[in-house]
Amino acid sequence: MAMKVLFVSSEVFPLIKTGGLADVSGSLPTALQGLGVDIRILVPGYPAVLAALKDLKTIAWLDHLPHIDQAELQLGTIESTQIQVLVIKAPDIYERDGGPYADAQGLEWHDNPVRFGVLSKVAAILASDHSPLNDWQPNIVHCNDWQTGLTPAYMKLTEHARAKSIISLHNMAFQGCYPPHWVISLGLPSANFTIEGFEYHNQLSFLKAGIFYADAISTVSPRYAQEIQTTAFGFGLEGLLSKRGHEIKGILNGIETEEWNPTTDQYLTKHYSASKLAGKKQVKKALQQKLGLDIDADAPLLGVVSRLTHQKGLDMLLPHLENLINQGCQFALLGGGETALESAFLEIAAQNPNSASVTIGYNEPLSHQIMAGCDMFVMPSRFEPCGLNQLYGLAYGTPPIVNATGGLADSIIDADATHLANKTANGFVMVEASADGLIASIQRALEMFRTEPKVWKQLQTTGMSQDLSWGKSAQEYLALYKTLI
Repeated sequence: MAMKVLFVSSEVFPLIKTGGLADVSGSLPTALQGLGVDIRILVPGYPAVLAALKDLKTIAWLDHLPHIDQAELQLGTIESTQIQVLVIKAPDIYERDGGPYADAQGLEWHDNPVRFGVLSKVAAILASDHSPLNDWQPNIVHCNDWQTGLTPAYMKLTEHARAKSIISLHNMAFQGCYPPHWVISLGLPSANFTIEGFEYHNQLSFLKAGIFYADAISTVSPRYAQEIQTTAFGFGLEGLLSKRGHEIKGILNGIETEEWNPTTDQYLTKHYSASKLAGKKQVKKALQQKLGLDIDADAPLLGVVSRLTHQKGLDMLLPHLENLINQGCQFALLGGGETALESAFLEIAAQNPNSASVTIGYNEPLSHQIMAGCDMFVMPSRFEPCGLNQLYGLAYGTPPIVNATGGLADSIIDADATHLANKTANGFVMVEASADGLIASIQRALEMFRTEPKVWKQLQTTGMSQDLSWGKSAQEYLALYKTLI
């Protein structure tokens, strides 16, 4: 009998995406299915999801859900991967303009506790004897981040599910904390609104519920599994995480190598590989043309694809960017976030139209073109549970410049003399998370790019030759599932 896994997520690529969680939720289930796991993804019925799944059919009705009487459970298939998707169709809470978490103005939906409470409740019901699905019941419910955090609590406290739960922590900075009145209105037992439960500073914490009640905890890199047990990275939950520290499994994310592959990428004008790197120069030229930059093969082109937030550390680049441009560098940024950061980067681009390009927003084709067309990728995150962009950088022969934290530290090996000699170096690691630390690493990268083309090529091919697929990670998740059942 194949192991049955219900994978619960608030976003899944290619159906709906705001960040890395969607990429993981799209590709890890595919890799697990390849290992013989009978897996289904559970996701809210946002308009984008309903539009993307062409074969949706109603397979059940769900009653007695928090705040909404009833929801439809629909089943569809992601065409590209043949993964089955269970969709909660509840128009009142999911079908609206805007994103999964916030409206078009960026304001968080006021009823997010309901929207993700219902997601969690439905997951727990499907794992219990109350499930309306007679032909499919999971052995494992795999939850992801705070939006699914109530699932393990519902499974244990109200649905008494036999299935085992695991929660994957993608980012501890977001915890889903809400006023205490939500405990009763979401149908949770008030007796468990304590420190030994889901209470956190007199609020209901979705994430704490997941960490406290899940049968297993995983994080998206080994280093992050250790970091979250410290005050600096635990965001107030380090005590609980330390208590369960011996159980926390750190598994580094992979990438979707069909989607992110310079030899087949649909968004590139020219394909290339580690053994045929010449095509990368043409991709760089096409990117320079597209962004209105000077066509110059020798100008080092620095790339950024990122949310513009304090976490991502790009404020550390700002003091040095004009100077880098004056030294002959070019700069291409795609992203969005804090208004002050957006404005600062836009201003630099306006003043240097032939050398700097800033695109605010989300643009999947451009993210691939920047990743492939740039010479180096700048990712100085103050903390980064795993990070996927540095892995994309490796795959595309665009050496990453990173801070030594979380998955960045687990995946990028610094181009120092030792690692260059033994041919393991694949990028540049900052000595400290500061503007000085970042510019020192960028200058090292520029020096090598300009003066040591052979060493630079070795750096590129080392990264491109790594196995960055989900294969190894999926095996580790499968092993973790097996320990639970």
